[in-house]
Amino acid sequence: MTTTPQQLSRELRLGRSEDLTRRRWVIGLSLLGAAMGQIVTLYQTGIIRHLPDPPAGPFDADKVDASTYAYRRFQTPDALMMIVNYGVTAWLAGAGGQDRARDLPLLPILTAAKVAGDALTAVELGREEWQENKALCAYCQLATVASLASLVFALPEARSAWRHLRGR
Repeated sequence: MTTTPQQLSRELRLGRSEDLTRRRWVIGLSLLGAAMGQIVTLYQTGIIRHLPDPPAGPFDADKVDASTYAYRRFQTPDALMMIVNYGVTAWLAGAGGQDRARDLPLLPILTAAKVAGDALTAVELGREEWQENKALCAYCQLATVASLASLVFALPEARSAWRHLRGR
């Protein structure tokens, strides 16, 4: 079933359901990840000269985000890719109406798969970050936590969509 733009607007803004609440969390956490990417991008492209770190812990954002690790993929600072990646995740979570698990079941499944990919990638990148620099970027690690939390929020709707697909 296709949702009209007017209905989609109303459902996304005013709708109430457990799935929609969890989708809103995924969107918000994805935007948090994108915001962390934006902050790091400011440093990686020379717009700002320093990234403040938390007062304790193994954090050294300047070291990590200026290292070869941060520039080795696709001839670009990695935080720019982070912004796009989290933007796509937010888009997937925001796509479809309130009952998309029933109406468009592949969409919640795709969203959960994307979020799982985000979480696995973030954990692996954190491992690489530590291995190469013996330091962590607090901004990147906050994005990792957001990815892991998003997975918790995305899975219930995907399970519902999967059950719906199997029941057809």
